Amino acid sequence: MSNYPKYTGKEFFVNINDVETQVFPWGKLQWMNEPRITGCKKLTAGIVTLNPGSGHSQHNHPGADEIIYVISGSDCEQFIIDDKGNRFSQVMNAGDMVFIPADWDHGTVNRGSEPMVLLAVYEFAGSEAELAKLADRLDPPKNI
Repeated sequence: MSNYPKYTGKEFFVNINDVETQVFPWGKLQWMNEPRITGCKKLTAGIVTLNPGSGHSQHNHPGADEIIYVISGSDCEQFIIDDKGNRFSQVMNAGDMVFIPADWDHGTVNRGSEPMVLLAVYEFAGSEAELAKLADRLDPPKNI
């Protein structure tokens, strides 16, 4: 028996225009898979757009592994800090991916001259609504 709500089928197919946009000074977040969108419980996925010369702050995801895949853009510095304080850094470009172990601090800075578009996927779901409270602006879905 499923622990998920009764589905209509629409929840399985999500278009970028179906979700709100959380706008920050550094860029924007569009959560494609989170409880409010698909009813998921175990996985979060979102499109992150970093403005040129900007990045999101150092953070971690307690108990949750994460991958970040670069969809478009170049000259993106990705750093990871392990549980002993060692810092690892690499420049990433479109087609690159990074795996970030649970609990490790990490951050991303777009050093390029064009927007950097990333797909971020991590375990657990639910904290995305909390990020909306920190956004400068919430743009509603275009497909209302």
